[in-house]
Amino acid sequence: MVPFLCLYVTFGTTLGFLISGAPLILRARGIDLAEVGFLQLINLPVGLTFLWAMLVDRLRLPHLPHRLGWIVLMQGGAIALLLVLSRGETWPLPVLFGLALATCVCVATMDIALEALVVETVGPERRPSIASAKLCGASLGGIVGAGLLIAEYDRLGWQGAVLAVAGLNLLCLLPMLNYPERRLRRPSSEPPRSALALGRLRRLGGRVLVLGLYFAAMFALTGSNNLALLDLGVPLSEVGLVTGGLSSGINLVMALVSGVLVRRVGTIPLITVSALGVAASGLLMLGASAAGSPGLGIAAAILGILCGGGLGVPVFNMIYRWAQGPQPATDYALLFGAAFFAAMPLRVGAPALAEAFGWPVYFALAVPFYGVAVLLLRGAIARTLAADRAAP
Repeated sequence: MVPFLCLYVTFGTTLGFLISGAPLILRARGIDLAEVGFLQLINLPVGLTFLWAMLVDRLRLPHLPHRLGWIVLMQGGAIALLLVLSRGETWPLPVLFGLALATCVCVATMDIALEALVVETVGPERRPSIASAKLCGASLGGIVGAGLLIAEYDRLGWQGAVLAVAGLNLLCLLPMLNYPERRLRRPSSEPPRSALALGRLRRLGGRVLVLGLYFAAMFALTGSNNLALLDLGVPLSEVGLVTGGLSSGINLVMALVSGVLVRRVGTIPLITVSALGVAASGLLMLGASAAGSPGLGIAAAILGILCGGGLGVPVFNMIYRWAQGPQPATDYALLFGAAFFAAMPLRVGAPALAEAFGWPVYFALAVPFYGVAVLLLRGAIARTLAADRAAP
């Protein structure tokens, strides 16, 4: 469990700093919401990993086991790019953007190799625990990358903050070097197939669609809360602590709790209750933005984080289930990466929509969209669970 947890920490720290921290800093300096939205394009490699995931499945790097070789290569590349990025505070913005984008390519590729390692070496009975580790690690990383480093940015400066991210990436890679991949590898229950087999694409297509709608709706309802709080007059340092540090701490606790609840309460009841809470937080944020109430806005954001944390484990556990097969990196990249990519237009355009219509109208549109997306995803998960129970 520890090697997975450590690498998920680096995933959360690196992307948390590059994607969540930078927009807040720029918005505080007066950048328009529409321009801030374009920084979400740093996320683009996360959604495009399906384009090169088949290479991760097919190619084996020398001297290391299959998945571990890719993890080491990509983590090393991310560290090298972060070292270069740390020296570029005064460099032109396109250069910094390119370095951040390249870093995200490495981090995203490391992630699909890591998820393939989960599918190939961890049994179904333990995958909820790994999903908890994923969300716990990402939350711990978010506390550092999107919370503490932003709260201490005035003291650390650009170079100190980026070097801290690079150092953490190096330290967290070390436990994975001793992971017994070859000994734990499980034989696939499916025959070998082409990564582009039409039958497989048809089978995954509906699931990619519902996941894409869910990711888009979840971001629309909760992903812009930090910008909404900033526009309500909440100071940057406080926004960073609430939507970065505090939110990651809550997600950490919820990841631990929801991993147990999946086994005791069930996947569908947990999704239902958590989704209702997220929708309620959107309605509260609508009220806060209409009334100009920073306090109510903070309460709404915390409620959304609390309830959203209950959705992570069942959703990612189901992605692991859907990615079972001889090419899990490709399947995971399709299920998560392609779905993430499908949500990218909304991630980029959401701040511009809020600026054009105002935050109250924005949240009034986001709540019903979220409700429809969750119902579709819940239905797809329920059908899979029913088929698993019916299987001999």
